[in-house]
Amino acid sequence: MISSCRVDASHQSIGVSLRFAGCSRRAIFRPPAQGPVVGAARYRGHVLDLRVFPSPIVIGHRGAPGYRPEHSRASFELAFEQGADFVEPDVVVSSDGVLVIRHENEISGTTDVSGHPEFASRRRAKTVDGVEQHGWFTEDFTWAELQTLRCRERLPELRPFSATFDGEFPLLRLADLFALVDGAMDALRRPLGIVAELKHAAYFGRLGFDLAELFIAEVASAGWGLGGREEGGRGEGGVDDSAGRLVVESFEPTVLADLRRRGFGAALVQLVDDVGSPADLVESQGEEAPAYATYLTAAGLRALARAGVDGISVPKALLLGDGRSVVADAHAAGLSVFTWTLRPENAFLEERYRTGPEVAELGDWQGEWSEIVGAGVDGVFSDHPDAAVTVRNEQGDRGADLPY
Repeated sequence: MISSCRVDASHQSIGVSLRFAGCSRRAIFRPPAQGPVVGAARYRGHVLDLRVFPSPIVIGHRGAPGYRPEHSRASFELAFEQGADFVEPDVVVSSDGVLVIRHENEISGTTDVSGHPEFASRRRAKTVDGVEQHGWFTEDFTWAELQTLRCRERLPELRPFSATFDGEFPLLRLADLFALVDGAMDALRRPLGIVAELKHAAYFGRLGFDLAELFIAEVASAGWGLGGREEGGRGEGGVDDSAGRLVVESFEPTVLADLRRRGFGAALVQLVDDVGSPADLVESQGEEAPAYATYLTAAGLRALARAGVDGISVPKALLLGDGRSVVADAHAAGLSVFTWTLRPENAFLEERYRTGPEVAELGDWQGEWSEIVGAGVDGVFSDHPDAAVTVRNEQGDRGADLPY
């Protein structure tokens, strides 16, 4: 675990005293009280029983990147220390088929790869999910090569404290995170889990990588207890479905359907953006691809449930104002509702919750996040898990409220 203190400064925002302290158990936000562990999200009981967690569950978005560079070991460890129930890794692939934890397969913004002269010739221009990008891509590196890189803060202008840790932490494989979570459970003596996002599955498929197959094999190797959905059954995961610590999400419905077709036993969550259409369906259907918005209609939500999806994850803007209708409709269809991403800086808050023009300053995050939690969501992603836990505790644990 992390133990060293690095920086101490003072900052005031909306009457909340904030300390930029680098101690692992000291956070920018006041330490949250530990709430009662009796809540539940709304997954079908045979897929993932969350009654041992408070509600809504708090998911450390790439760990705790408000304090440490995203997807680093320190970021994930700190998220759990701050009270997160789950952490979220984004999963991409190396050239030798290793599942690597990075937000994107283009890694110039989150690693020091540009400072490695031995990799200068690897810089490429590629089109990924219809977007032209320039940089360095995980699929052009072996895992051994990626191990020579170090994590960097993606938003140094907004999060200069996190940037003080640039260059300290190596990249992680998905296998490393499974082991980390197991260790954190032993140390903290409470249930913990992973919400894994599979990125660019169709793109990687064209390169010869079956992301679903690689993921199932990794889960089985880690012994994470995710077999078939049927009672007493075993899927390609090959082990008993007793642990229930894993949720898989993606913006691409095809890879979720592929996992379910193979008998994979984890809960599946369809990520829904506020604009556009899923990249995999645009690739296969062109202009006929359905918009994300169609998933949020009553009929679309019921169709997701029939397809074996267990929940949706929506941008937080959809839950502010009239967002309760989205939550109610999803729950009526038997789906859980997650939302992303709770961040306290003015740059990320809805306009009415900003406290000034300085984008790096903390706005009225308590007000915005309380409105979101009050909408009845089952899980929230946050860059600052400690703050999200505080808001949850202040709102009060809703307890079990399952549709089955």
